[in-house]
Amino acid sequence: MGEAIRNRYDFVVLFDVENGNPNGDPDAGNMPRIDPETGYGLVTDVCLKRKIRNYVETLKEDTTGYKIYIKDNVPLNRSDLGAFQSLGIDEKEIKNLKKTDPMLDVKVRDFMCQNFYDIRTFGAVMTTFVKANLNCGQVRGPVQMGFAKSVDPILPQEITITRVAITTEEDAAKKGTEMGRKYIVPYGLYRVEGYVSANLARKVTGFSEEDLELLWKAILNMFENDHAAARGKMAVRKLIIFKHDSELGNAPSYKLFEAVKVARKPGVDLARAFSDYEVTLPEQLPEGVTCTCME
Repeated sequence: MGEAIRNRYDFVVLFDVENGNPNGDPDAGNMPRIDPETGYGLVTDVCLKRKIRNYVETLKEDTTGYKIYIKDNVPLNRSDLGAFQSLGIDEKEIKNLKKTDPMLDVKVRDFMCQNFYDIRTFGAVMTTFVKANLNCGQVRGPVQMGFAKSVDPILPQEITITRVAITTEEDAAKKGTEMGRKYIVPYGLYRVEGYVSANLARKVTGFSEEDLELLWKAILNMFENDHAAARGKMAVRKLIIFKHDSELGNAPSYKLFEAVKVARKPGVDLARAFSDYEVTLPEQLPEGVTCTCME
């Protein structure tokens, strides 16, 4: 997996949705998430990281060092226990070993970081087995993302659909057509900002240059193997990366983010495509910072 990264990064991702629901809210009947005060659409960081995990798992299936810790229908405790077993530690002896080996917790934590890509990247809380002494620790990952927010307010539409599939024989005897509902966003361009800490990569997880390249690839392709009728057409349009020439950075993140402007083109009152927007990158950057735009 190589040596830990030595440079700090900040990044901006622009992605859009057409006639789909990018991230339903279960507390609102699965309606697209929205800021009720402003009307701007929201997509949670958890949703985006799930798609990155899924892409990495698909691309690196059965590859050593690229397992996924947080995945559907797999108990976290199973992976926690597997760490101790791989280190040749009998779970019945853990309590005594912790008394004689003060570095045991560090060894287990490092094993988890080395073997699970998402722990090495995003971090994880691995303390679900505390009562059984199977505590793999807590890791703060070097890669962090915020909520995505739409560039313009969105207006979710409730679409009425008819249901011809029936469940029981009693349903078959009934007359009439059953109705259903689904929500869509006709079009929305979303923006999310993220951070990559070389300091945390070096001190804690060992997140490497190879891991970083895989992260960029996963972000660019996170919707390509995740298509579903409910999500409509979703695509990452731009990945804008700011690279600092030092571990702690050469400029505040917010200044770099503010320098990336996204706005509707003149004369466009209602955006219905990415081509209706204009993306402007900074012409001048702080000393020690470079900018790369990937599509």
